Amino acid sequence: MSDAPIIRLRGIRNQFGAQVVHDNLDLDVMRGEVLGVVGGSGTGKSVLLRCIAGLRPPQAGRIEIFGQDALNCPEDTRRAIDQRMGVMFQDGALFSSLTVRENVEVPMRTLKGLDPRLRRDVADLKISMSGLPYIAGDKYPSELSGGMRKRAGLARALALDPEIVFLDEPTAGLDPIGASAFDELINALSKTLGLTVFMVTHDLDSLHATCDRIAVLAEKRVMYTGTMAEMLDIDHPWVHEYFHGPRARAATETLERTA
Repeated sequence: MSDAPIIRLRGIRNQFGAQVVHDNLDLDVMRGEVLGVVGGSGTGKSVLLRCIAGLRPPQAGRIEIFGQDALNCPEDTRRAIDQRMGVMFQDGALFSSLTVRENVEVPMRTLKGLDPRLRRDVADLKISMSGLPYIAGDKYPSELSGGMRKRAGLARALALDPEIVFLDEPTAGLDPIGASAFDELINALSKTLGLTVFMVTHDLDSLHATCDRIAVLAEKRVMYTGTMAEMLDIDHPWVHEYFHGPRARAATETLERTA
């Protein structure tokens, strides 16, 4: 993990009409780290992800990605930044009328002059990397289980060999075995490919299993950042309840055993 931030947010403000979700929010995401983002309902975790990924511009603030001003740069520069990032949405956001392979090929269609056969081969490679069997490429999203759709969404996020991957609730709706397997996949991919991962999650087991640091959204900003061990020492009421409550017991006990 590098000491230099690959993403740098300063003074971010996001709002919907009169409702202010984030105000004067600052955050650094370090190159090569897996950052878990947590917060209570309404704190705008997914809004922040979409803001950084360029899907929803903030009302105020500065976003630097790869050292570039992502909000005030030429269109071709912004396009180059976007091609170095991939997003996996919570519901997969797959096109129902396309096969898995065709879904994974969608980002590659923005690259001019890419041979269709090469595009297909790369899609099959990404499908394999996401832990899906080869035959999944010919299936439609409706023919897949929830866990397989998530992996297909991950394969599409990896289509352009991104340096940054955004994951929105990647283990939501999965059973414990499936969630654990997905955590292991994220760990393997982040280490093998040197990815920087920005992961919105409420899953404490995933936080413990995959994250180098955790960022806590509260009171319209990033209130705390640190390791899981550091989170356990914070006395803020919501943070303490989240990391010490009944659902936190298993992850906390595991951390204590490995300390």
